[in-house]
This record gives sequence, C-alpha cells and structure tokens, in this order.
Amino acid sequence: MNVIDFRSDTVTWPTPEMREAMANAAVGDDVYGEDPTVNELEAESAAILGKEAGLFVASGTMGNIIAALTHCGRGDEMILGREAHMFRYEAGSSAALGGIHPHILDMQPDGTLPLDAIRRAIRGDDEHFPRTRLICLENTQGTVGGIPITADYTAAVGALAREHGLKLHLDGARIFNAAAALDTTAAALAQDADSLSFCLSKGLCAPVGSVLVGSKAFIAQARRVRKSLGGGMRQAGILAAAGLIAVRVMTQRLHEDHANACLLAEGLAALPHIRLDLGKVQTNMVFFDLADDAPISPEQLTESLARDYQILMRPYPGHTRRFRAVTHYWIKPEHVQKTLAAFRELLA
Repeated sequence: MNVIDFRSDTVTWPTPEMREAMANAAVGDDVYGEDPTVNELEAESAAILGKEAGLFVASGTMGNIIAALTHCGRGDEMILGREAHMFRYEAGSSAALGGIHPHILDMQPDGTLPLDAIRRAIRGDDEHFPRTRLICLENTQGTVGGIPITADYTAAVGALAREHGLKLHLDGARIFNAAAALDTTAAALAQDADSLSFCLSKGLCAPVGSVLVGSKAFIAQARRVRKSLGGGMRQAGILAAAGLIAVRVMTQRLHEDHANACLLAEGLAALPHIRLDLGKVQTNMVFFDLADDAPISPEQLTESLARDYQILMRPYPGHTRRFRAVTHYWIKPEHVQKTLAAFRELLA
C-alpha cells in the first residue's frame, strides 16, 4: 500500500494470489445455484464453522440483516448490546426493513452481556409485549477493543436461548481473529450459535463479501431474504475466488496482525500524553486516548500524520480524543516502528 493505513482492516487490498484466482475463476449464474466457485466457498465456509450450509452475501451488514429477518417477523424483538455493530452501525436496517424491535442491554467491559440481564430482557407471554425471538452477540466485540468472546460464554447464552425457545445469532465479522487470540477453532466459537456471519473483507483481504452460515433450513430461507434485498448475484465466482483464499490462507496468519497490534500498543503506552490499557489489546485493535494536555489536538494529529508521514489514523466515531488503530495484512513491523517514530516527534 502507498500509505500506512490504520483506519480499519476493511482497507486491505486483495493479495496477488487473490487477483490471480479472481482472473481465472470458474463462474456461473449464482441465482440459479450454478456458480461453482460460490458453491465451493459456501460449502467450505459452513464446514469450517461447523454448520450445514452457507450463503455468500455482499457485506457483513447484509449478512446480519438477513439473519435477523430470517429469525424474526415484524414486531418481534431481538436482544443485543448497546455497543453492538448491529445496533450502532447498520443504519437501523433490522427495524427499517424487518420491523424488528431492538431490546438494548449495556455491555460489560469485556464485551459480553450479563446473563442475568439477558434473562430479564426475555419477554413473558403477554399481548402487550413484543415476542422475543433472537439474541445477538458479536465476536470479536469491535467497539470495546476487538475483545474475543469465549466459547464458554457463548455456550451459556446459547443454553439460555434454548431454554426459552429463542435463536442465537453471532455477528462473527472477525471470528477468525477471536479464534487466533483464544487459540481455538472458529467452529468451537460458533458451536452454540444458530447462525453466524463473518466478513471476508475485514482482515482477510478479500475485496468484497461475507458468508452467513447455519442449518440447511435456515440458509434456504435466508436465500429468499437475500433475493428480496436485491442481493442475488450472478457470476459472483470472481469474488468468491478471493473469498476461498481468505478462508484457506488468510485466516492462518492473523496472529501476525495481533503481534503488530501489541507492538504498536506497547510503543504508544510508553509515550507521554497517551492513555492506553494494554490489557484490552487482544486482537488487531488498539484503542488509545490523546490526553487533554497533549501539545497537539486530535485534528492536528490526524492531519499531520497523513500529510507529513503518510499514516492514516483518525478518532473513533463518536469520540473526540479516542483513536482506534487496526492492524492487518498490509501493516508490517517496520510500519509500526515508523508510526511510533512519528508519534514521538509530534508529541515531543
């Protein structure tokens, strides 16, 4: 990349291997179920996550919306966290498109929802209430630091869901980062979820797309919902070819991104005017605050990094002095060192 871009792991470019695979991909009409590369990606993704079937979709937001619309009807309720991507960053689509009522709970510092709070949020059988149908979790929990959520916690929520006849959806946009951080498999983290969506373009370098997985019956209905949203694609194997490399190759190297995030965090924590909790740096995200007494404002820091050092980094949305830096395939140790040198100069 021409710049050092920490804004997100969505900024990654396809690798040369991906570009070659895309150029040579076997294709067909996916709406007819005839694209062999898409079919291969869906089947392989489902197997990796321990589910029966998969569905290739245009984005993580689309995957989450399809899951919600498949599990819930109009006027039904889903329980999710106040900081969840599905609540904060998906344009209210589950409500706008599906009439699904969100029941919002406060998150704990580790990104989980208290089990007792979930239990209390489940509605009783009363005509005055919406019907609770769905619980949604996120792994990793990106808005609180990219913290991985354990299989044991997800199992506990899954047991609670089954006790009340509910479904559990996992927004697993970065589920492979969670698996790498916890030294386990993505299937183990997904075992108790009825459905899961994961992104091919967040940290895995594919240019487009996510995959939604679940039971055969769930995916059959989800395919109809995808079509209703205009998400039926034709010769999508060109995109799925990059997705296959994402799940086969890129998922195996995420520990490198985590190591670079730790390197960056440790260097920033040693600088004046930076406030950073090293204990929260567990995957590929580094959150830090620029102190009020810093010799440069957040806006000046952002502008100077870009103009003078070709480093892209910005305050986290909704915060004035908090930054989020995300490492990925195109961030190497030498880029981290260059970034730390820039911070030393700007904060001196």
